[in-house]
Amino acid sequence: MRYLFALLALWALPAAAMGPWQRDCQLDVPCEVGARSYHVKEPDGWDGESPLPVLIHFHGWQRTGALPVQHQRISGATRRRGVLLIAPNGNRKTWNMWSPETEDVAFAHEVLEDVANRYPIDPENIFLSGYSYGSIMAWRVACDRGTQMNVRALLGISGTLNQQEDCAQAPQEVRHVHGLNDNVLDFPYGRDGDETYPVALWRSQFDCGTPTATRDWSAVDFLTLSRTEWDCAGDTKVALDIHPGGHFIPHGWIARQLDELLGRDPVYP
Repeated sequence: MRYLFALLALWALPAAAMGPWQRDCQLDVPCEVGARSYHVKEPDGWDGESPLPVLIHFHGWQRTGALPVQHQRISGATRRRGVLLIAPNGNRKTWNMWSPETEDVAFAHEVLEDVANRYPIDPENIFLSGYSYGSIMAWRVACDRGTQMNVRALLGISGTLNQQEDCAQAPQEVRHVHGLNDNVLDFPYGRDGDETYPVALWRSQFDCGTPTATRDWSAVDFLTLSRTEWDCAGDTKVALDIHPGGHFIPHGWIARQLDELLGRDPVYP
């Protein structure tokens, strides 16, 4: 609990008490947290003072945080929507996420605390995301520290924890996307070919019932996604997008999630 209290105390400080924001590390110049680091991409046109929603995005296997802050489908979405993009660097270009409370989970929490030292962040709009192994890492952080970090939503892309995982915590909302023909991290079908199984863990955690909405949508004309939504206990929500493709970040997916979460009309890009 000490992390929660420290973070809330930090957010409560007025900007004048914090002094000038420490914006000395961006893009290819990483911000250091002890022996580790993360990358930053500020949104376009930020005035340098207004509180920023934050998207912490975990890179895929054998990548670094330098990639997401340059990636059109990641930073291209955040920079147009007033969102601060944070991309931590995994040790040896990967993540330790298969068991609870690994050193990488603690690191993710430390990154958020460090970001709050450097930028005026909006504590009500903290989002976790990741692709492939990075998506599994985002699920792990949400599972272990979602409440402590006040995570508004988990945005998972082509990677999940085991659906039988027992999560100590949770985010306030979950959105996940997965390709039916993913041949890297196979689509996790449930019994009898159940295509809603990729979010079974969170549907159980949130005490969800039957789906409340299903619809198709697309950001580009060559890829249609099918969405299933659940309204769950305590105003929590779960949404699953599936598509016929493979292991990739769908065009416009992160952008649309952020638009919807921030109360904007969805646009592309």
